[in-house]
Amino acid sequence: MDSLKSALESLNNYESLLNEIQDGVGETDLFGNLTFINDAGCRIWGYSREEIIGSSYKSYTDEESARFLRRAYNQIYKTRVPGRFVHAIVRKDGAQRVVEDSVSLIIRDGEAVGFRIVQRDVTDREETQRKLNEHQRLLEAVYRSVKDAIITVDLKLNVIGANSSAQTICGMEVGGIVGRSFADCLAQCNGTCAEVLRQTLNQKMTIAEYRIECGHLKRSQQLVSVNSSPLLDNDGNFTGAVLVVRDITLLNDLERELRQRHKFQNLIGHSEKMQNVYRLLEDLSNLETTVLVTGESGTGKELVARALHYGGKRAFRPFVSVNCSALAESLLESELFGHVRGAFTGAVKDKQGRFEAAEGGTILLDEIGDISPLIQLKLLRVLQEKTFERVGESSPRRADVRVIASTNKDLKAKVKRGEFREDLFYRLMVVEVSLPPLRERLEDIPVLADHFISVFNVQFKKTIEGISREVMQRFMHYAWPGNVRELEHAIEHAFILCRGQVITIEHLPEAIRASAIEGGSGEPADVSKKIFRRDQQDILDALERSGGNKTRAARLLGVNRRTIYRRISKDH
Repeated sequence: MDSLKSALESLNNYESLLNEIQDGVGETDLFGNLTFINDAGCRIWGYSREEIIGSSYKSYTDEESARFLRRAYNQIYKTRVPGRFVHAIVRKDGAQRVVEDSVSLIIRDGEAVGFRIVQRDVTDREETQRKLNEHQRLLEAVYRSVKDAIITVDLKLNVIGANSSAQTICGMEVGGIVGRSFADCLAQCNGTCAEVLRQTLNQKMTIAEYRIECGHLKRSQQLVSVNSSPLLDNDGNFTGAVLVVRDITLLNDLERELRQRHKFQNLIGHSEKMQNVYRLLEDLSNLETTVLVTGESGTGKELVARALHYGGKRAFRPFVSVNCSALAESLLESELFGHVRGAFTGAVKDKQGRFEAAEGGTILLDEIGDISPLIQLKLLRVLQEKTFERVGESSPRRADVRVIASTNKDLKAKVKRGEFREDLFYRLMVVEVSLPPLRERLEDIPVLADHFISVFNVQFKKTIEGISREVMQRFMHYAWPGNVRELEHAIEHAFILCRGQVITIEHLPEAIRASAIEGGSGEPADVSKKIFRRDQQDILDALERSGGNKTRAARLLGVNRRTIYRRISKDH
């Protein structure tokens, strides 16, 4: 009697223990009918113990899972080896969960009488793993498809992995390189990448935007950008380095082309005065200095501003131009600094100003001499404090912008008359770039004319070879009040009227046709002779440099080939 009582107590204690654990515990007979289940098993399945006992496990799975479980249980029965597997169940409320079963045979007196199941709800774990696997697949896809070479190394500079682009850019045979020394995997390498990796490994810091020239058997010469960063494990421990190598050969060529295109290409002229301008622009390009560009209308002040922008480190940030004389004070303030909704009648939404639009780049304040005292004061603050406020807003905004101003007015005279703030004037005119009017650099007219003829031949789909001697004489005696812009418009006007190969007097605008050639001084004739001698020498020098190739010589001079032939024929 005592032994029975003791056995019952032990059984009760065993059941209590099973009901305390978080995993579901159940037993079935050999046919899969449940004979026991603990509280955790009831919670997992969502049924009461009375509903579960006596039912088949098949009742809680879909058909596919039921077939899988039948095969799994049969295998355990035949081999008597416990098994572990993951499958889906369907709760009483219809929700599907994922569980992991650890199943073993129940043996009594040497005979298998059923199955014991320890079950854990792993739905959250499986979902997390699914997301991790999906993320891993995505990373691998990116890793394979990215055009940059990506190479990982351990602390001993042995390769952990490399993508296919490493073969293209670095000449690495990516197959079979894992575990090999990084230096041994490269052909025709100057060792710079290895040195960059060593710096990262020694200093545990990122080496960014390191540009080098390199090559290998299939790429004799290329320019690459190298970035090396520390490689960390999940616990944040430093385990190696990641090398990213980007081929920027084409990008570098495009950058250089873009800089050259905007730098001086549109500032045409070989005169000494223009050479002085070019030299000053070279000195100013990479500086942050505020510049005041002065000159008459049509001399190319905006071209100078663009040359400064595209020739410096801000070249690939925005260039924003504002015509200060075209807007009233209230509109100009909003245009420059922006406004917030409700700042004034008609301000129905926030608006970004030109200073914000030019962030990181350059803003050109054209016709700065026409701005009101209020705008002058606000601009002074921008130049002094590098901050501004939107209209209707009290919080200042930072302005990382290079300021270039231009004017055709005499600002010194305006300062004396009290029309322009003296402090703003000196803030703007840290350096002045003064553009000469066209009448003071007449020797540039032939090359300017050739340039515009080339441009308009493309635009109008014509093949005009040049201008007549009479037209050139008229050009050399004309005052050009509209400067280079007027010359451009005069040639465009002539292109519209000209049906032949040469522009003549009758094709010119009335103002130029009607202008008389003044005699007596002899200055224009002297200038023309000087120009002819200079052009002649330039052509001879270009032909010598090009080995007599006229096409190449024309390219060196920035003119078309017909111009070379025409000037050679004049010489003979």
